This record gives sequence, structure tokens and C-alpha cells, in this order.
Amino acid sequence: MKRVTAIGGIFFKSKDPEKTKDWYSKHLGIKSGQYGGTFQWGKESGEKGYTAWSPFDAKTKYFDPSEKDAMFNYRVENLEELLNVLEKEGVEIIGEMEEYEYGKFGWVLDPNGYKIELWEPNDEVYGNMGEDYNVSG
Repeated sequence: MKRVTAIGGIFFKSKDPEKTKDWYSKHLGIKSGQYGGTFQWGKESGEKGYTAWSPFDAKTKYFDPSEKDAMFNYRVENLEELLNVLEKEGVEIIGEMEEYEYGKFGWVLDPNGYKIELWEPNDEVYGNMGEDYNVSG
């Protein structure tokens, strides 16, 4: 069974997410909408995918129970199977798996206390969600 197949996203806390998005746009060319930016990759191979980039408000509860200022999102092929395997291996599972039209999500804690988001994407839907999601710089 494959586990992680790619980096799905980089999320970090910011005292001023809008100012942060403006700085990254001006200085590094990362365009972003309401939910941050998205980098599309794999166009050359015909197997496109996406990596999200998003600053969150410093007071977000989305990273809980981790007290870290960053959360990593990893793409996986079969989230349900992977969560079952990780649980058997003694990995701490956070909450219940959630499913949306653009993919399934599950969460674990790594040994350093970082909350890890596991994403089984539906790239076709995600890539067509519009400016707030697919805004590569």
C-alpha cells in the first residue's frame, strides 16, 4: 500500500493572514484568494495535481490539538485504509475522517506534536473550484 504520494499543502499561522498573502504575492509571486494559493503540477505528464498554500489566523483552532504554528497536508491514495493501518501501528488519530466533493480528510499527530492532515484528493473537482482555490502564481 502506498502511504504518502505528495505534499498536499503547507498551512501556517499568521497574525495578519491578508498582509501575509499580500507580501507573498508582491515579493514571491504567490497569488492567493480567500483560502490561500494552489500550485498545479504534473501538467507535462497529463496527471495533474495540486498543492495548497495558506496562512491561517494565529488564533485558528484548525490546528488543534497541536500547539504548533504549522500544519502539513500530505496527499494519499486510500485514506480509509491508511488510517486503519496507522491506528494499528499506534499512531494517534485526531477526530473522524471527513469527506467533501474535493476529497477525503483525516488527521494524525506526529511525534513532535504537529497535526498532520492526510488528504485523498479528487483533483478533478478541486481543480475546477475557481479562483479561491486554484490561483497559482
